[in-house]
Amino acid sequence: MSTEPAAPALPRIAFFARYLSVWVALCIVAGIALGHLFPAVFETLAAAELQHINLPVAGLVWLMIVPMLLKVDFAQLAGVRRQVRGIGITLLVNWAIKPFSMALLGWLFIRHVFAAWLPADQHDAYIAGLILLAAAPCTAMVFVWSRLCGGEPNFTLAQVALNDTIMVVAFAPIVALLLGVASIHVPWGTLLLSVLLYIVVPVIIAQLWRGWLLRRRGQAALEATLHRLDPWSTAALLATLVLLFGFQGEAILRQPLIIALLAVPIVIQVYLNAAIAYGLSRWLKVPHCVAGPAALIGASNFFELAVAAAISIFGLRSGAALATVVGVLVEVPVMLSVVYMVNRTGHWFEPEPA
Repeated sequence: MSTEPAAPALPRIAFFARYLSVWVALCIVAGIALGHLFPAVFETLAAAELQHINLPVAGLVWLMIVPMLLKVDFAQLAGVRRQVRGIGITLLVNWAIKPFSMALLGWLFIRHVFAAWLPADQHDAYIAGLILLAAAPCTAMVFVWSRLCGGEPNFTLAQVALNDTIMVVAFAPIVALLLGVASIHVPWGTLLLSVLLYIVVPVIIAQLWRGWLLRRRGQAALEATLHRLDPWSTAALLATLVLLFGFQGEAILRQPLIIALLAVPIVIQVYLNAAIAYGLSRWLKVPHCVAGPAALIGASNFFELAVAAAISIFGLRSGAALATVVGVLVEVPVMLSVVYMVNRTGHWFEPEPA
């Protein structure tokens, strides 16, 4: 009988996250059907606005975002120095390459390659949605991707905390800059209000709540709270998608090819930025346990924030909102393929010290 220890089981992605694209597809069908059957209900929901912020969607977005930010430990920023090269690579990709490469891809595909197949009056809105999608690095799902490729957990925690800190001050200027370069009007007031509502306030609430839980009840209470909140966060995401497609239904039925065309620059952008981060990691001799999550952090997007900002700035019926939702649709299958490639290429890197 062999006495060799059994190989550790690979981490598994949660059921909902694994089939996220399926749920999004079902939401497309449900939203279009409900929007057609109950147009008055959707009109009432669309009219519930304050300062261009749709109140039902704002409530749903908070249910999505706050549990995700509750996972972020800003104390991990103290460990940034331990993996300077990996941190530097992801900062370069997330903030100096990804938003700008997406703006370029959006301009190329929306205004040129696919221009004849897309509604001319929505070209700017589609590009704006793609920019919003790329301007915010992923916060929650990146923990899943990192686990699936055996990533160094402290590096992932430190990088997410650093990205969230930068996002508070950099998201609005980068979006405004790229929208301006694309000759798209920048509603500064609404943009700043979106940053306040969907980044600053949720970060403060989540960190105060996290600190209270850890001080009063400990780590187990934090984990239990996250477990209880997860179904609510999931339901909020699905309800937001149903609302969006309830308003987008007629446009999609007229041109069902729109979703596939919008997916093309998003997919290219994911693979491009993952390859840049992974290639730089290999060149700089970063350990594979850091190179993997560096590539995945550089490739993935904070699509919940993008959806919320697109709705606030451009409206529920806008092409910008639709473009961000397409990002949700392609996120899981594309990112799982990146995880697969990372796991298959570990031999490209030098063996890690024991």
